[in-house]
Amino acid sequence: MRRRVVVVAGIAAAAAIAGAAPLVGQTTRDREAPPVASPSAHVQQHSPMTFAPANPAQLEAARKSAFAPPAEAPSPQFSQMERTNSGPRTRHYWIKAVNVKWDVSPNGQDVIEGRQIAPEQRTLDAVVYRAYTPGWRKPLPNRAASGDNDGMPGPLIEARVGDTVLIHFKNEDRVHRNPHSIHTHAFSYAPGSDGAFIPQISGPGANVPVGRSFTYRLKAGPRSYGTWPYHDHSSSMHESIPQGLYGAIRIYKRNERLPDRRFVVAFAEHLGFNTINGRAFIGNTPTFTAKVGETVEWNVIAMGELFHTFHAHGHRWLGPAGEPIDNQEIGPGSSFTVRWKEDAPGTWFYHCHVESHQKNGMIGLLKVSR
Repeated sequence: MRRRVVVVAGIAAAAAIAGAAPLVGQTTRDREAPPVASPSAHVQQHSPMTFAPANPAQLEAARKSAFAPPAEAPSPQFSQMERTNSGPRTRHYWIKAVNVKWDVSPNGQDVIEGRQIAPEQRTLDAVVYRAYTPGWRKPLPNRAASGDNDGMPGPLIEARVGDTVLIHFKNEDRVHRNPHSIHTHAFSYAPGSDGAFIPQISGPGANVPVGRSFTYRLKAGPRSYGTWPYHDHSSSMHESIPQGLYGAIRIYKRNERLPDRRFVVAFAEHLGFNTINGRAFIGNTPTFTAKVGETVEWNVIAMGELFHTFHAHGHRWLGPAGEPIDNQEIGPGSSFTVRWKEDAPGTWFYHCHVESHQKNGMIGLLKVSR
């Protein structure tokens, strides 16, 4: 008898069990087979990576650093964004694709389960987006604020509805020597600024060679507000996105007030790790800080192949249906914005609630002081 086999990834399993219509990333096909995915496929998708036990002294030092009581939260920093509406304007971003040696787990520890991650397991020849001063003269500083300039995700692109955004992009990928581009979600633009490679159709901005540059001309329209991703969409995108070429966009409504704290969270996969902002495990993933009474905003995006959820301990927000939630689903290329008024002092987990993803590194800390 021929049966319908549903092959699922990540949280799409829940929809399949419930009999829902297939989700994005979920595929179906006809064949002779049992009515469930094979155990080997499940193991491949969900088995955690294996590591050696941690050195006790190194583990204790890493835990002491990671779980120290919340310190005074630093002053909020925003790159180009004024805190109040000043009318439509043109914003310029000078961005390069550059090579970096990227350590997914710089402290070499899984401080929760006491595992050690060897250097050869965690080092990547990455290519990342980096922001520069006009003319690409020198890199902008990498600040402690979220949406920084260290590489993964790329620098946060900010605007308000009504603004024009010019992204001046230069490809300096001297290691992989691949063409690259910047494809932005959210904005309106002419086809030449799409940044997506279509053979015999797309223009020079879709496949920028090494050493060359292109300027993307974008408009933040009435339906552009919110959090969005940007990423390479050139002919090399399937290699370059796992190597680090992605970032986040935040477009505010014309009169929307900025939050007191803004936290950018990018779920992705690198070298078999499930990462937050290109890092895996507490002490490497971002530790965010806030004060009671502040308005906190999370800009969450997902890249790669897997579905995730964003869960924050001790906090709730209004979900898409207008009801309080504390765990929100997100798929590849998707994004959302979460805001709340901080009222919960202490140290809290935030993480993906797909358990194997959490075990493979997709977990961080929020420290709230009074």
